[in-house]
Amino acid sequence: MKQYLSFFRIRFVAGLQYRAAALAGIVTQFAWGFLSVLMYKAFYESNPDAFPMEFSQLVTYLWLQQAFLALFMPWLFEQDIFDSVVSGNVAYELCRPCDTYNMWFARNAATRLSNTVLRCMPILIVTAFLPAPFRMTLPAGWLNAALFLVSMILGFLVQVSISLIIYISAFYTVSAQGIKMLSITLTEFLSGAVIPIPFFPEAVQKVFNALPFASIQNTPFLIYVGYTGGAEAAIAVALQAVWLVVIIVAGRLLIGHAMKKVVVQGG
Repeated sequence: MKQYLSFFRIRFVAGLQYRAAALAGIVTQFAWGFLSVLMYKAFYESNPDAFPMEFSQLVTYLWLQQAFLALFMPWLFEQDIFDSVVSGNVAYELCRPCDTYNMWFARNAATRLSNTVLRCMPILIVTAFLPAPFRMTLPAGWLNAALFLVSMILGFLVQVSISLIIYISAFYTVSAQGIKMLSITLTEFLSGAVIPIPFFPEAVQKVFNALPFASIQNTPFLIYVGYTGGAEAAIAVALQAVWLVVIIVAGRLLIGHAMKKVVVQGG
């Protein structure tokens, strides 16, 4: 475990060096956040009773999306991992006295966390002082705040474990580009990143909430704004934990099978 924590720390510190990229990302996320808020505001002004969430809840949901984009964005992949599998350089990973799955997990988690640390606080602080109705509000209650923190950790780990499934798929395909694009599209749409899941028909919501993608950002954000609370929130967090275990087990089985079949050629 010590070696993985050390590798995590190295990658985390390395990720903190990209301050210019983080600044550009913050500006982009503010612009995108304001555009999203203004777009929904136009719809709410026409008929506010037609929507399942209060506008203040939706605004907070949208700012949370922007603040923690780096933590949950499905398109954050490290291309050199795919390249190492295709080129055969993954053999170096196999020679190391460590578990490849754990190493890749620590690597992806550190990259996401370092990007989030650089970007989230300016967005959270500035949006908290915006005039109503554009400001981000506090959690719905102390219980929601506690469940939100637990749910955020689980959602983050679910996203990392899904990313590892995509990395491992490179062992079974000539090119992982197609699987990457499919994964990005499905994850964005089914996790509520494009349209919040409560805005879908009730029958569709039940299907979406049962899938692992809803456990990424939809669950923690809805708990924060108070749309999901009490026993329903506890069940949603438990479902996140179940999906996390299932995906990690599936990833370990896949990489174990891949490592037994992998052949590295060269001279």
